[in-house]
Parts: sequence; C-alpha cells; structure tokens
Amino acid sequence: MNKTTNAKLNDISILILLALGKFLLHLLTNNQYGFHRDELATLDDARFLAWGYVAYPPLTPFLARIQLELFGTSLVGFRVFSSLAQSIAMVIAGLITGELGGSRRSQVITAIAVAIAPMSLISGALFQYVSFDYLWWVLIAYFMTRLLKSENPRWWLAIGLVIGIGMMTKYTIIYLVTGLVGGILLTGYRHFLRNLWLWGGVGISLLIFLPNLIWQIQHNFVSLEFLFDIHARDIAIGRTEGFLPEQFIICANLFTIPFWVGGLYFYLFKPEGKKYRPLGWMYLIPFVLFFATQGRSYYLAPAYPMLIAAGVVVWENWLSRLSGNRSRLVVSATWIGLFLGTTIGIALMLPVAPLNSGLWKAVSEVHDNFVEQIGWTEVTESVADIYSGLPVEEQSRTGILTANYGEAGAINLYGAAYGLPEVISGVNSYWSRGYGNPPSETLIVLGFNRESVDNFFESCELAGHVTNQFGVENEETTYHPDIFVCRQPRYSWPELWKMLRSFA
Repeated sequence: MNKTTNAKLNDISILILLALGKFLLHLLTNNQYGFHRDELATLDDARFLAWGYVAYPPLTPFLARIQLELFGTSLVGFRVFSSLAQSIAMVIAGLITGELGGSRRSQVITAIAVAIAPMSLISGALFQYVSFDYLWWVLIAYFMTRLLKSENPRWWLAIGLVIGIGMMTKYTIIYLVTGLVGGILLTGYRHFLRNLWLWGGVGISLLIFLPNLIWQIQHNFVSLEFLFDIHARDIAIGRTEGFLPEQFIICANLFTIPFWVGGLYFYLFKPEGKKYRPLGWMYLIPFVLFFATQGRSYYLAPAYPMLIAAGVVVWENWLSRLSGNRSRLVVSATWIGLFLGTTIGIALMLPVAPLNSGLWKAVSEVHDNFVEQIGWTEVTESVADIYSGLPVEEQSRTGILTANYGEAGAINLYGAAYGLPEVISGVNSYWSRGYGNPPSETLIVLGFNRESVDNFFESCELAGHVTNQFGVENEETTYHPDIFVCRQPRYSWPELWKMLRSFA
C-alpha cells in the first residue's frame, strides 16, 4: 500500500468517525417526545407494502417495514435509517472535497458544515423520505465528480443506479436530473450523449423505477393528482413564500454561507472549476425550476453539500495566499463559526428541549416538527374511552373515521391495546383500503368540524376533545379538537366514500 492510498484511507477513517459521532448524537436524542404525524403515516403504510402510495414512492415505507421488524415501534429504532443516511451524506460530501483537491482539514470542515445544516439535522431526527432523498442527491454529486475528474464513462452506471433509487424515494429528484442533463448540454461534455455507458445508466434508472411507474399507470397517476393538489394548497396558505430567505437559514447553516457561495462561484466561474462545471448547473437549474414553480424551500437542501464541498477548497486555496497571522485568524474564525452553527443547530433542530421550557417555545416558533409529535397517545386514549362508553352491543358495529393520516396512524398504532378497530379514512392511501365490509353503523369521528359531520350524517353528538397532558398547541388541539359519535349517514357508503376522499 503506497503513501497516497494510506493517506486516503486515513482521511476516510476520520470522516467515518465524525459521521459516527453524528449518528450517536441522533441515537441519544431521538427518544424524545413521540412520533411525528408523517412518521405515523409511513409506519402505517409499512403494514401494507406496495409498489406505490398516493403521497410518495415505495422505498421509504419499505425501509420503515424493515425497521419495524428489527426494532418494533421504538422511536430511536424507527429513526435509525434516516440518522444513518445523514451521517453517510456528510462522509460523501467530505469525499467530494477530497476529489477536488482539498486537504484532510478541508474534508473535515466540509463534513461538519454539511452535518450542521438545519435540514440535515432535522432529517436525522425524523423518519421521512426527505432524509433519503438528501443522501441520493449527495451521492449523485459525488459520482458526477468522479466521472468528470476521470472522464471514465462507467460512472454513468452508478449515477443511473442512484437516480433510479431516488425516483423510488421522492419524485423531486427529477429536478436534479434536469440539472444534470442541462449541465451536460451546456458544457463541453455533450460527447457523453453518444456514449453507451450513459444510456446504460439511463436504462438502469428506468428499470428500477419501472414497478412504481406501472403502479402509477394502474392507479391513474394518482400521485400527480396528489402533488398538484398539495402544491396548490401550499401556495394558497403561503408555505412557498419564504423560498429565497430560507435557502440561507434552512437548507444550509447560516455560518456556512461563504462556503456554498464560494462553491457555486468555483463551479460556474473559476478556471480550475471548468472541469466540474456541470455540478454548478446541477444546482442552478433546480434552483430556477423550484423558484419558478413555487416549490418548498427545503426541496433544494440536498444540493448544498456539493457547493460546500467546493467552497471549502476555495477557502483553503485563499488561505494559502494569506500571511501567517491572517491565516491563523481566518482559521480560528472558521472554527468558531462552525462551533456556533453546531450549537444553534442542535438546540433548534434536534429534540433536546424540555417540554414547555423557554427553549421549547423558541424552537416551536422556528418550526412545528416537534409540537406535531405531542399527544398521539392521548388521542388514542380519548377515542378508547368513547368507544368503551358505547353500549356493548353497539361496539361491534362501530368504526373510527379520521380526516388526517396522523390520527389514523396513531390510533392504528396504539389502539390495539384498547381493542379498537382499524381506522377508516379518506386521506391519501387510506382511501383505497375502503370503509370495511359490512360498513360501520356507528362512527367515532375525528378531524372534522361540526359543519362537516352534520353534512355527512343525520345524527352527530360531541363526545370528547383532543388534548394532551402538556398543554401543547398543535394542529390537533387548535384546528379540529372535537371528537364526535355519528350515526345514520345521509348518503350510501359508496357515495359517502367518494365525498370523503382527500389529500394531505
């Protein structure tokens, strides 16, 4: 083994140790609060494995099923794969810096800068498809770097493989693919379009995606209908308005802005970055597309690690031109910035704040990921109390109808201990599972307001309220806290079921 190989192995070992540190941090903190509403939906979908779901492709529920088999319903266990994905992403980002000529120190700085991005931290603290989407974008950027550096076209096979997996995770990876294609067309790499290895990669990606494509065809491309509906909702309620400012404070850590700005400049304008210019377009084109189509700000978060990786190399080269004192001052300022970014990131994006503390209230002002983890067991207990209070002969004819997937997932998860029946719901993939045969005659109804239940049923009585022991205000307690017992539908069940269909 020569010195160069040995040095690279040492570099990788250090990156892995840093990644293990981040992974351990998630393991130690991911047992707080409870399941997020999105996790409850994925957990429930994992019980019904399929090649597609209304709200997302099939990979994430499949991974959730593996975790359920390995760890049961442990909070920490259910988030192992997402935590691991974020740790791997920071290693890959460090390797990109190494491929661009960065030193061991630069690789370490890149890994830390990527690890403390708000989206990376929260993606390791929750089990969601964005956690894996993040990793696939970073992997594709790494393989592109290797391709452009070596001009070995066999790397197209690896790129195609990850694109295929990415399409089975989150459809927005098509924006990255558009950027990749644009980067090839707009630079001196158009000759790859005549290369069979590129088309081999295309074939691999399509082959991997084919089962979900067939599922979409069989279900009339229901996911497109879902995406258009959700996108219109996001625009209507203002969720897309912060796209530009949130690129600076959500997608990457505030203290790492000089790195990713420098990286973008490196790819697009610096002579030594010309070889890697497609990577700049792989950021710029998705940025323009997301902005033009009013996408959510965090959709672009996975593009920042490849910018940071190059920006740290720019930083290192600039450092080499400074005098000794100035160089030491810049290095010290960099480490202080990373320390501050890490501290603030952990405080705001990891589940470490004691409930109802000052920090908890501050975190809740920044985002709602943690407040939406509170109260699910209490919801189930309230429903169980109402169910047990019904006449025994009526319980066997009683079902539970929910308006959103959080309620459905929670009651299906915790309700078996109380003898509750499976939930029926019109939301997302729950709708395709039907309303039971025979249909329930009495329904315990959650997530609807009085006007809605009176529109659907002849008789509805208020039977309880959604609360939680901590007094935390969230979607359940604020927008639809009432629980009803309803009887006598105003429509036939097939008609009612069509009316109850919804996307969320």
